Amino acid sequence: MGYELAMRLWRGDADGGELRDFSVEVSEGEVVLDAIHRVQATQAGDLAVRWNCKAGKCGSCSAEINGRPRLLCMTRLADFDQAETITVTPLRAFPVIRDLVTDVSYNYEKARELPAFAPAPPDADGKRRMMQVDVERGQEFRKCIECFLCQDTCHVVRDHEENKQAFAGPRFFLRYAELDMHPLDTNDRRALAHDAAGIGLCNITKCCTEVCPEGIQITDNAIIPMKERVVDKKFDPLVWLGAKIGRRTDDRTEL
Repeated sequence: MGYELAMRLWRGDADGGELRDFSVEVSEGEVVLDAIHRVQATQAGDLAVRWNCKAGKCGSCSAEINGRPRLLCMTRLADFDQAETITVTPLRAFPVIRDLVTDVSYNYEKARELPAFAPAPPDADGKRRMMQVDVERGQEFRKCIECFLCQDTCHVVRDHEENKQAFAGPRFFLRYAELDMHPLDTNDRRALAHDAAGIGLCNITKCCTEVCPEGIQITDNAIIPMKERVVDKKFDPLVWLGAKIGRRTDDRTEL
């Protein structure tokens, strides 16, 4: 059964814009993206919105719905009262290109700063082995669809533009943790996570976890363990002493 939905959509570009009101007929079972497509088809043919799979797997249709970062294709109209006005705005943490489309290239720049997976040499039989528990732990981290909702809601990025140079954000702390916890990886990214990625700026409010459409426990399973690993390397006096002794031993061996 259809009804008339009141929508308020942000229209504009990098130079500015405003919220505009629309009224569109929708049907039971539809999602916010359906309503936006109908606005495009009937009232605003030049409305810019990014989307691809319409199945919650590509991460393209990220926006803010009534102030909360969400996927347009996974937010059902049934979640709102039929008399309620649904307001859709672009991701606040990133520059607007046009209407609901933002420039998320910041995230790809941060991805390039992260050293790639570097596996240890294979065993004598040419195979590499890891425990099943390590396989299962990594599966959660690999569920990320790079919608960047966690990046958008993180107040370190959202409210402080000047932090972007020194802060990678929760999506990439997830990636740091995934690689650092991988038993076959040989790169040590702990110093980089602290010095270049700025993991120390995160104060674990869990806002990133709350908006993750894949239900990844970003804070508890990635950020907090990664913070502990960084502290062990950088501040634990026993680790520091062990590293010093190891270096001196290596020096004597070279002589």
